[in-house]
Amino acid sequence: NQLLITNIWLKLEWNDVNLRWNSTEYGGVKDLRIPPHRIWKPDVLMYNSADEGFDGTYPTNVVVRNGGSCLYVPPGIFKSTCKIDITWFPFDDQHCEMKFGSWTYDGNQLNLELKSESGGDLSDFITNGEWYLLGMPGKKNVMNYACCPEPYIDVTFTIQIRRRTLYYFFNLIVPCVLISSMALLGFTLPPDSGEKLTLGTYFNCIMFMVASSVVLTVVVLNYHHRTADIHEMPPWIKSVFLQWLPWILGMGRPGKKITRKTILMSN
Repeated sequence: NQLLITNIWLKLEWNDVNLRWNSTEYGGVKDLRIPPHRIWKPDVLMYNSADEGFDGTYPTNVVVRNGGSCLYVPPGIFKSTCKIDITWFPFDDQHCEMKFGSWTYDGNQLNLELKSESGGDLSDFITNGEWYLLGMPGKKNVMNYACCPEPYIDVTFTIQIRRRTLYYFFNLIVPCVLISSMALLGFTLPPDSGEKLTLGTYFNCIMFMVASSVVLTVVVLNYHHRTADIHEMPPWIKSVFLQWLPWILGMGRPGKKITRKTILMSN
């Protein structure tokens, strides 16, 4: 489905001159925790979000210090679009972008600065079982559009990942290579050998069984991932598995007695 789901902590820092105070005049208080809806904060969103709610962050408190500096670190689960290139599958690398920027302010009103060109902090990264994380470099972009004279700034992080090939190597590549090698070995037998035809028939049966198992697996997974939102259960399946089969096996729903008469009436 070409979607990337990541659990990320955003770290936004800015300075608000209206939130400065002298700590000696307020009992030595040097910092406060304020809900984000009570003060101004930059409306930074992910442009290429594929989430229904668009903003996947949790509104945590903003840490405000007496010098006016504000720190906002909202955790969030982001669902972003990512174009997958499977040309070299399973030895492929993927580059998925996460583009952040202000939704209402242009570059003259709100300036975004990237803290480090190396990108995000990966010290708390949890290893994934299917992908290696190669890096997450960031880049600041200043865009000018034909519609508007003012510039628009965004910060784009590129998540560079590489697929772990061990699983696919032993379950996909090795069986195909072995079957192909055995088929080629059949040509080394003498033409007058009677086992050549038998060996060819045996290889054909193996390939037919492998192809059949793949087709049946696809069908089973297709039915497994079907949901009530996009697929409706056929009436004959409801009748067989929810009415006739429970009646034959002597099963019943809690609080409801299933008999042959009730099945015929419902049909």
